[in-house]
Amino acid sequence: MITLTRVSPMTTIQDGGRTGMLAYGIGASGPMDRTGYVQARTVADAPCGAAIEIGPQGLDFIYSGAPTTAGLAGGHFNLSVDGTQHPWPARIELAEGAVVSIQTGAEGNYAYLRFAAQIGVPPVLGSRATNATVGLGGMEGRALRSSDRLDLVPLTDAPPEPVPPKAVSVDGPIRFIWGIHADLFAPTVRQAFISASFQVSARMDRMGVKLDDTDAVFAGTRNLGLVSDAVVPGDIQILGEGTPIVLMRDNQPTGGYPRIGTIIDADLDRFAQIRAGRTVRFIPVTVDHAHAISGWKR
Repeated sequence: MITLTRVSPMTTIQDGGRTGMLAYGIGASGPMDRTGYVQARTVADAPCGAAIEIGPQGLDFIYSGAPTTAGLAGGHFNLSVDGTQHPWPARIELAEGAVVSIQTGAEGNYAYLRFAAQIGVPPVLGSRATNATVGLGGMEGRALRSSDRLDLVPLTDAPPEPVPPKAVSVDGPIRFIWGIHADLFAPTVRQAFISASFQVSARMDRMGVKLDDTDAVFAGTRNLGLVSDAVVPGDIQILGEGTPIVLMRDNQPTGGYPRIGTIIDADLDRFAQIRAGRTVRFIPVTVDHAHAISGWKR
């Protein structure tokens, strides 16, 4: 068992997600940074169950039980066990009474803690992933909070996990493909979109990340509502008053605002880890290029 003593907002239980349910109005959820999620299992060097996806302010907990192994990865956080600092990412050995502290570090919004065991919450529709917006999965369908206790049980049902690309995404602008509504925006607006810098706002969660349009690219756009249709993680919606928002893993199944573009699969993890206050730029690529560099497989 682990007892949580300090919990960042946006901390939830996540696994690979409940894929294939979008036709029924249920998003996949799953890790905001899939690379970090898989890396936590890799550094643990053991089969692992679902993860605790740790929010930007970190997590403290006390471990109770027989010795076990855990892996931590994602972003760049500061880790100590019983007061001793550890490198990041890390494989740690936990014994009865171990006190673990994960603190905000140099980079990233999300870290992943995975045990050589399963987190003892029931699967819902084939997954333990939490979608707190609709109260589905995880710990009572909600984000974790201080004083929660999570049982660790023998790992008997770990599903296959996605295989990440061999190469990590490069630094630089976030790559995207033009969306099905791009032509609703004037050529000058589209050019400004790829020339401008946007600031990642503090208005972020697992549903979406709002961007501050500091260069006023969309200042002249109004009444951009459309008939709702299907959306996917990575879609860049422009809200009615001109605010850009990037849809994330807990996105709603449909949306009624135009999507100027969609962040490609290879860069969505990287985008999720950009902290509030940082700037971001976008660069278009072709669909064929996006497919060629994706690399994610199930």
